[in-house]
Amino acid sequence: MALATKAPLSAPRAGSARSMRLDLADGACTTIHVAVHDREHTELRVALMRGQAKLEAWCAAQGIQEAIVGGFFARPHGTPLGEVRTRGVAREHVPFTAPFDAVRACVHVDGGEAAIAPRSALPAAPRGDLLQAGPLLVRDGAPIFRREDDVEGFSAANGQFDSDITDGRYPRAALGLCADRIFAVAVDGRSADDSGLTLEELAALMAALGADVAMNLDGGGSTSLVSGGRLQNRPRSQFDVPEPGGRPVSTALVFLPR
Repeated sequence: MALATKAPLSAPRAGSARSMRLDLADGACTTIHVAVHDREHTELRVALMRGQAKLEAWCAAQGIQEAIVGGFFARPHGTPLGEVRTRGVAREHVPFTAPFDAVRACVHVDGGEAAIAPRSALPAAPRGDLLQAGPLLVRDGAPIFRREDDVEGFSAANGQFDSDITDGRYPRAALGLCADRIFAVAVDGRSADDSGLTLEELAALMAALGADVAMNLDGGGSTSLVSGGRLQNRPRSQFDVPEPGGRPVSTALVFLPR
């Protein structure tokens, strides 16, 4: 899978955000929004929204400047779908379908140190914060997601979702890590001007930006990236139908100065 841009693809400097046009190999285009944080001076936390909330409005109410949508949620009540822990405590959630609940990717933060890994690679009852979403996109700096492999079962067990999230181009969100930076990425889609990305394309993008490891977050109409207190992306609920402020979500990843 090839990515090409009118200018060289590079992440903005740490502490800033940038929007870029991305040209794809088949002639399609989309807009990506990238916020980069310095790992040494940023504390990553998992946040739960009571009763769901639009991310930009929730951030404004909480005094938070930097955040990205977190994991999936179950309808109709918005209960988080996939494991969620804050401060070492397991929070109410709908587990993923077995056996995939044991392998789907998580972000885990313990003692200020963030990691992205399959659930099976983490302790059974980990300390700190944990958010499960997936699939895993990048490992050791290389894109690894292949839809035909379905390692985390997002096709095989798609009954917990509105659709098979691995099939086609959609608005997407992702989290990536390298030794010194954290990448928060949102991708526009569902319009004539913005095609969105497949998960393979999202994996290639995260690797091209410099992530050593990366995972997919909730996407579609839930895709939301807040930087500088402002929603950076353009959420759409359907093709060319805006979702003002983004869809209310259940969890988020927030980036706090330390």
